[in-house]
Amino acid sequence: MEIAFRLNGETVALHDVAPTVTLLDWLRDARGLTGTKEGCNEGDCGACTVMVTDDDGAKALNACILFLPQLNGKAVRTVEGIAAPDGTLHPVQQAMIDHHGSQCGFCTPGFIVSMATAHLNGATDHDTQLAGNLCRCTGYAPIIRAAEAAAEQPVPDHLQETLFLLAKNIPGGDAAGGGGGQPPLWVQPETIAELAKWYAANPQGTLIAGATDVGLWVTKAFRDLGPVAFLNQCADLKGISKTDEGWRIGAMTTLTELEESMAPHHPSFAALMRRYGSVQVRNAATIGGNIANGSPIGDGSPALIALGARLHLRRGDARREMALEDFFLGYGKQDRAPGEFVEAITVPDQPDRLRCYKLSKRFDQDISAVCGCLTITVEAGQVTRARLAYGGMAGTPKRAGHAEAALVGQPWDEETVRSAMAALGEDFAPLSDMRASAAYRMETARNMLLRYWYADQGEAVDALEIAP
Repeated sequence: MEIAFRLNGETVALHDVAPTVTLLDWLRDARGLTGTKEGCNEGDCGACTVMVTDDDGAKALNACILFLPQLNGKAVRTVEGIAAPDGTLHPVQQAMIDHHGSQCGFCTPGFIVSMATAHLNGATDHDTQLAGNLCRCTGYAPIIRAAEAAAEQPVPDHLQETLFLLAKNIPGGDAAGGGGGQPPLWVQPETIAELAKWYAANPQGTLIAGATDVGLWVTKAFRDLGPVAFLNQCADLKGISKTDEGWRIGAMTTLTELEESMAPHHPSFAALMRRYGSVQVRNAATIGGNIANGSPIGDGSPALIALGARLHLRRGDARREMALEDFFLGYGKQDRAPGEFVEAITVPDQPDRLRCYKLSKRFDQDISAVCGCLTITVEAGQVTRARLAYGGMAGTPKRAGHAEAALVGQPWDEETVRSAMAALGEDFAPLSDMRASAAYRMETARNMLLRYWYADQGEAVDALEIAP
């Protein structure tokens, strides 16, 4: 098996690569590029940030949970490749010096790469762009000042050229793979049909989309993944298309792409995605992986359930679909047969009545204690439709059927809302854990419904927008 990519402007070809070698380990151990640091080794701290460029542009990604086959045909820049070939510093590097943005320096390479990627893309929402890079000693003020100071400087030529230096014709991993009659270490199918054929023949295999979860199976749990298929070359698994009914979202659509596409139609959904992990995580994580993972605290599913999304599954040549909420059977258990995978999600076109509320200890990059996503349709002062979906309240993302019934057909007033709030006690019996107690979860879930009503009456309910 062979893969090839460009590393800091030079072509690299690798043979017989093990599928679970991370870019971070390879950079440090095989190439001696130790500027990329190992911090958390789970994609949370940003010390390992690298710039990866493909047909969709340049993205900041976490090298610690990025496997080498995922780089096939792409271009990679580490901190060693941010300065110009003649040694001239990148504007963000010079700004970090000028504004005293580094003390111990361990986190600085990751900051530099994140800042350079944002600079290349013209992104000036610096708090968002750097939310996935943690610093324990410098403090963020001088780093943000450095990013601001560099924002107006031109993009260096060697980084502009990266977009045009992709290794389009470099041979890569064979989807059939192998040699001498031996099964391949990994496969990289280019179409859904190829993937379906392989997975039907290897139902015990592991599908890797963005690796933001599977990466931890390797770096933290040291699991043997068995046969592996990387899905990032399946072009027909990616993207969002408009249909007569609404939107069809390919399983390999990243959360960054989903956020951008949903913002004009359901801005509250986009705001929720903005708080999912960090820029580095959202650039890699996919909505199909988020659903197939089956986490009871995954933030994508409650929003999609509230919108009435339907899930499309495929096994070999057979396809089926279901309401998304029916996919989750119990904690860690989904209605998915061996060899069956998530192909797409469809979301009906509808007026925007969706509001998403994420409760966590931190605003950025934190797991929800409770995530409530609510859609309530009101006509002539009466509730005609309600879909209330919660994460963190049960072993699966789940609709609140009793609360919905208490709303539909009733006048849209506070008395009706409080009746529905009480009915939530029939829908959920949440657990206590380190994130929240059962009582706290229940009270806040109820308050999310009340918050929806107050917002619908024009009251200010967003703590980030209410002036003291």
